[in-house]
Amino acid sequence: MAIITISRGSYSKGKEVAEKVASRLGYKCISREVLLDASEHFHIPEIRLVRAIHDAPSILERFSRNRQAFISYIQCALIRYAKEDNVVYHGLAGHLILKGIPHVLKVRVIADLADRVQAEMEREKISKTEARTLLLKDDEERRKWTQTLYGADPRDSSLYDLVVHIHKLTIEDAVDIICDTAIREPFKTTKQAQQKIEDYAMASEMKAALSDSFDNIGVKSEYGNILVYAKGNDHHIQRIRKKAKEIANKMEGVNDLEVHATQKLPPKSV
Repeated sequence: MAIITISRGSYSKGKEVAEKVASRLGYKCISREVLLDASEHFHIPEIRLVRAIHDAPSILERFSRNRQAFISYIQCALIRYAKEDNVVYHGLAGHLILKGIPHVLKVRVIADLADRVQAEMEREKISKTEARTLLLKDDEERRKWTQTLYGADPRDSSLYDLVVHIHKLTIEDAVDIICDTAIREPFKTTKQAQQKIEDYAMASEMKAALSDSFDNIGVKSEYGNILVYAKGNDHHIQRIRKKAKEIANKMEGVNDLEVHATQKLPPKSV
């Protein structure tokens, strides 16, 4: 089976598409659940996580430890859901958080601005001008957030396996296309693909737990062997090593732990 991420803008019908895809395939459909899980697991108020996602970051905020920690919490929570397989996620940046996992079907659902404006006018009981202003502001905030944290523009079609335009195509058409694609060979969960996401989940859990106290951390995991990379002097590395050992002792499936000082974090680390 597969993991499906659906990227969408406000009033693009992406939420409806995600829910119908999940229902037809018998998958779990998640969005806000990831924030609730992260909030509960790491004892962080949900509103702070929401702000970490939706407030367009400035250059200074990009290097804020709290912001990076919150993103790590959300990433860890999403991967915990994803490793159980058979899930549709329609929250922000799922296609980027799960980048590199081979059986993830990455979908972008778009709609004409005029159609989105009309939908927001009807739901919010506001004028056309107000609706258009709000939608463009929301789109720009999403773009800035993704660009700052991941160096990617959510409008870039190369980030997705499918881009579905809801206009001539209906919601049901979109569901048909996505479901037909999800059952194809490239998106089946193989043993190798499952191992990759298990490794990713373990690395993400370690990164999230360390992020509350340390920044400039990179983590990799292979078959239960965790490698932590960090910038800093010997004393700083020793502190990280001590904390990482405490965390590893509480995690399931850890075979070995190494902490290394580095000047540059490995590109494929979490």
